[in-house]
Amino acid sequence: MPDSAAQRSASPRSPLPDFCSLPVISALLVVGALCVTLAWLAPQSTRGWRGYSVGMLFVEWMAMVMGVALCKLRPWLLRLPGRLPYAGVWLVMVLIVVFASVLAQWMDGMLDMQLITPGHSAFVRDNALIAALLGAAMLRYFYVLAEWQARLAAVAHARVEALQARIRPHFLFNSMNTVAALVRVDPDAAERTVENLSELFRAALGQDDAAHVGTLGEEWQLVDRYLAIEQLRLGERLRIRRELDALPMEAIMPTLLLQPLVENAVRHGIQPRRDGGQLVLRGVRDGSMMRIEIDNPLADQPAPGGSGHGLNNVRQRIAYHYGPRARVEASPQGERFVVILHLPIEIRRAHTDR
Repeated sequence: MPDSAAQRSASPRSPLPDFCSLPVISALLVVGALCVTLAWLAPQSTRGWRGYSVGMLFVEWMAMVMGVALCKLRPWLLRLPGRLPYAGVWLVMVLIVVFASVLAQWMDGMLDMQLITPGHSAFVRDNALIAALLGAAMLRYFYVLAEWQARLAAVAHARVEALQARIRPHFLFNSMNTVAALVRVDPDAAERTVENLSELFRAALGQDDAAHVGTLGEEWQLVDRYLAIEQLRLGERLRIRRELDALPMEAIMPTLLLQPLVENAVRHGIQPRRDGGQLVLRGVRDGSMMRIEIDNPLADQPAPGGSGHGLNNVRQRIAYHYGPRARVEASPQGERFVVILHLPIEIRRAHTDR
């Protein structure tokens, strides 16, 4: 997929479509072909297949020129204030049609093809009016489409913010209780716990868009800080095995994506068991995808308060960030419960400031 969702939301939205993209170029070609076909099918049309073929070639050539010109001029048009970029695009489209019509009529006269009715003003004028009307309609469509996409992005971003807010307090309050219990018993451990907790606070309470996206390596560091806190609370009941050497730690990942899953594994799998259990963290790379497993034993009796909200929130965040390429699998396997994440590998692009 393209850049991450957080990067897309952080960048300013352009008021113009990307005229260099295949969908926009295709729209210009399709609209041009439809116009020629409708004109040819009109009841009073006197043009045969020869006129239809030449007209189709002329319009499609003009649409390609228009797309290339708008693609090259787009950076300059974007500098115009307000909605003037749309007016600039409309003017460029009309001027290209006028110039192409004048050129076509001149070539028709020079080659004596007799495809255009004599009279310079009628052919150029009609083409200019058609271009003006169709150009305004297409730009209106692109404008409405851009506004609709912006609203969808805003709703999705707000939804992610709400999901993130629901994740934050879940582990923070439990960690504060651990700190309170360690202050008098083991001050050094309490100090380390406070340091770990401060990093979790920093990640969980980040307000800017950049704070919601980090790397896989940074995410595992947050998981390790959380597990260090739980290790102090549960002691030898919490046993951890890590098999993560094959993962690309530089890959982009939403912040606090794995921590809620690890917390669920500890809370619902390790904590209710009298003798605790082993938490297994695995990760492998498979081409452009990575597979992350969080494996914990099933509790003898389900822990109270389990409603599946944490896993559902993670599913929705993954769907928002990665799209349909990613998926989450969660199910009991024998006497253990395994959550498997299949995620695309996205590498952060380095930017050099000069």
